[in-house]
Parts: sequence; structure tokens; C-alpha cells
Amino acid sequence: MRIFLALLLLAAVPANAQNFTTAAEVRPILEATRGNWIALREYEGEDLLYFTHLEAWRCGLSQIEYAVNGGEMAVWTVEDCYEAEAQPNAIKADGRESYEPMPLGHVEQVQVRITYDDGETAEASYERAAVLMP
Repeated sequence: MRIFLALLLLAAVPANAQNFTTAAEVRPILEATRGNWIALREYEGEDLLYFTHLEAWRCGLSQIEYAVNGGEMAVWTVEDCYEAEAQPNAIKADGRESYEPMPLGHVEQVQVRITYDDGETAEASYERAAVLMP
């Protein structure tokens, strides 16, 4: 239901290069889609921890941090926001991946903290089964 409401919000707002580049604009979407911030995939003998959803809404964020299995928080580095272009949130992925590879079966739990460009933070915790893609 939350994803449906977020999509309705997106449809109601006219798209232009100035939309979805500030905390005020991306916060409602990220709050509504909190369950989709990360994903996990078992592929070719590895766990791949994906941050694609957060990367797509990175304009309006100043930092993304994550910890696996209760470990220390690490910073997930994202592309810059292309504010001078028609699609500022475009993911060009020049020479980088939107996932972190780990040993197969290693990821049991992930903690994520995002910091918006206005300094506010939001956190979420995910169990493996909740974010594991088929």
C-alpha cells in the first residue's frame, strides 16, 4: 500500500530537473518505501547486497551507512547528483556496481542509516529473509 501511495505521489507531481533533489522531496518517497532500501541476492557463490533503491533517490541525501550482522557502520559511496542535467537522479554507474559482494550466506541482518541533506536521519533494520530476492 505504501508503494502504491508513493507512486500516486509521483504521478501527481510534475517531473522536472528540480524535483526529487532535496530532503523535503525525497523523504516522503523513502519513508513510504523503507522496506525496499536494500535487497540481497545470492549469485555465483556470493551474497550481493544491493543499494540500488537508495542510489535512485540519492539526491536529497548526504550519506548512506550500513552495517552487516551487527558490525561497524560503513559508508556506501554513491554517484553525485547531476543537478545540471534533465535527470539529476540518473545512475550512470561508470566503473562501479550498486552492490557489495560478500561470502555466500554471510548476510544475516543489515542495519541502514540514511542522512538527509537537511541533517535528519532515518534508520531501518532488515533480516536476510525479508530482503532476499528469489
